Amino acid sequence: MRDGGARRAVVTTTVLGALLIPLGGCGGCGGCGGSGPSDSGGTSTRASVKADKPETEHTRVPDIGDRLQRRIPAASRQVVVVYGDGRNSADATVVLYTKRGSSWDRVRGWPGHNGKKGWTTDHHEGDKRSPVGVFTLSDAGGVLPNPGAGLPYTRSAAIAAPRWWPKPYWDFDYVIAIDYNRVQGTPPNNQTRPGGYAKGGGIWLHMDHGSGTSACVSVSRDAMRYLLLTLDPDRHPVVVMGDRADLKV
Repeated sequence: MRDGGARRAVVTTTVLGALLIPLGGCGGCGGCGGSGPSDSGGTSTRASVKADKPETEHTRVPDIGDRLQRRIPAASRQVVVVYGDGRNSADATVVLYTKRGSSWDRVRGWPGHNGKKGWTTDHHEGDKRSPVGVFTLSDAGGVLPNPGAGLPYTRSAAIAAPRWWPKPYWDFDYVIAIDYNRVQGTPPNNQTRPGGYAKGGGIWLHMDHGSGTSACVSVSRDAMRYLLLTLDPDRHPVVVMGDRADLKV
């Protein structure tokens, strides 16, 4: 229980054929039209971004311009920001902020990856770019048992990557669905796309395989566990994501 609220944990079982369900925009080796390992330059050598205490009070989420700042719901008290290194870069820094009073405090940050071709404000299936925007975070899941997530968690073998992918891309032990072109309140691997298949979907936060993804955002296993244990539906978490230049507009 978290803050006295009931948490839903859904455990589903699947037959072997369920492993063939397409994974939408996720994965650097398949899904969203992917057919092979990422070509974005291999494992990042950047050091982990350490947790730090805020030195100044931020009444706005740092380095986010008016366009996206206005799209953060007033009720949100947790924001995950994905600061992409550049429009055509697969490298990013992922930072969790929590709002205390009127101040957005930096909680922790990690190196990460986004789409292997970078970012876009008009994402389409198979473009290998992550969508720029503000999206709610409402559902989680994975192949492994629930580690104690605050978000509703679905454990399912259907979330696993196909075993014909190279082993470094079996990175769906833990996932958090990014609510881009999906139905909130459903398991992360739900294939319903309200805006149509061409607009892409199945975009997740998931464990990092050391290079760019098909459209998802990836971070380390430790980062995923931390986010799962920290994100609280009562705080209305959202992700703000994009390349640094576009985020500042």
